[in-house]
Amino acid sequence: MRVTLMALVVASPPGRANDFNLPVLGDTTSGIISPQQEYELGRAWLAAFRSRVKTLDDPELQTYLESLLYELAEHSELNDHRLELVIINNPTLNAFAVPGGVVGVHTGMFRYSDNEHQFASVLAHELAHLSQRHFARGLENRKTTGYGTMAGLLAGIILAATVGGDAGMAAMTMTQAAALESNLRYSRQNEQEADRIGINTLYKSGRDPNAVPAMFERMLASIRYTGSRPPEFLLTHPLTEKRVADARGRAANFPPRQYPLQPKYDLMRARAMLWIDSNPQKSVQRFASELEGYSTSRTASAYGLALAYSRQGKDKKAWQTLAPLLEAEPKNIALQLAAVELEFNRGAYTACLKRIAELEPLHRNNYALQRYKAEILLKQAEYQDAQAVLHGLTQQRPNDPEAWFELAETSGLAGNIIEVHKARAEYFILIGVYDKAREQLTYARRLAQNDYRENAILEVRIQQIDEMIERVKQL
Repeated sequence: MRVTLMALVVASPPGRANDFNLPVLGDTTSGIISPQQEYELGRAWLAAFRSRVKTLDDPELQTYLESLLYELAEHSELNDHRLELVIINNPTLNAFAVPGGVVGVHTGMFRYSDNEHQFASVLAHELAHLSQRHFARGLENRKTTGYGTMAGLLAGIILAATVGGDAGMAAMTMTQAAALESNLRYSRQNEQEADRIGINTLYKSGRDPNAVPAMFERMLASIRYTGSRPPEFLLTHPLTEKRVADARGRAANFPPRQYPLQPKYDLMRARAMLWIDSNPQKSVQRFASELEGYSTSRTASAYGLALAYSRQGKDKKAWQTLAPLLEAEPKNIALQLAAVELEFNRGAYTACLKRIAELEPLHRNNYALQRYKAEILLKQAEYQDAQAVLHGLTQQRPNDPEAWFELAETSGLAGNIIEVHKARAEYFILIGVYDKAREQLTYARRLAQNDYRENAILEVRIQQIDEMIERVKQL
């Protein structure tokens, strides 16, 4: 059974035309695909992925991981730093990089990484695959098109992201599984090259190169202890004892120095565990147990416990747990945002806005802070103010579908129907439903027919959507 990329995009309702075809990558006559083709294809892939897989909407985790990824990219061999990060709330160990600069991370990565050095080692490895263009080189070596390969890539990652592990592969025939795994699997030479470059990237970014073999050991241990099918990451990045030994030898070539641990990682790890648990009571048990026994960071365990109590509605216990942390580190933005969340969860919106106002001068562009501000303004029926905050976020993060979705909903409450259609159009563009985007802008034009300037702006954007469709057709 041949899987097509666009067949995996959200199904069209009856009567809706499919305005573009599957992108086709290089062939036996065109040679290796260009970096720009990779970029265009990567964004088409990302739109299809977003239309099929629910990504995690956690502004704090998003900004933390984006910052980590961009910092590593600055020290990598990657020439094009136009990166897009997607986070999937899935407990499995998996990360992936798609040609064109799309990087995906499962929250389960936090379960297997003791510290930021180990977590960063996986991201550095994925950036190495991108910088060396292993996907395009693989196509060239096999003298094949990217048609089935990218379809397999999308299908395989969607299965891993939505059900993961054994369940995902059991949902497919053995033939399909073998075909997709072949498409996803990197060659031994690719892996060796990505290991070498990833270790260099890690070291140049000020992180411990020994984290690479340490992370490999943890991955191998995950197989030995469970005896189950290997994690998705190891299916696409085959790992052997020799490879671990080679990584250990490469890391030993760097001069020894101190590599301080990053407390922010521990806090974000606790936050990820809250999502993985999906049950506040389970999180309370987890973090309370850590505080009673062994914890790599008692601050992070207490932070997680306070948030878990708050999500249970146990406000008093939440504040009793968080207050000592705030007193010890009053300038810690993650702890301050936890206080904002506690106040928001108990409906103390005035106190919440006051805290945000105090934090804004130092953290004006903080994504999580602005999202909280918009939500509180919505709760207080201050729709136009909330719309203004979200409009600012879409300018700051134009490729963030969540920001556009929230702006559309808020604009409706504010009574600005033209902005509703414009924001919906941008959201549909980011999930690859171009005909719906065009339709929304057509509605907006009808409403703005007496506004020459607005009409001109909308007409230009409609033309840009048509150009997007044509570019995708020609890939």
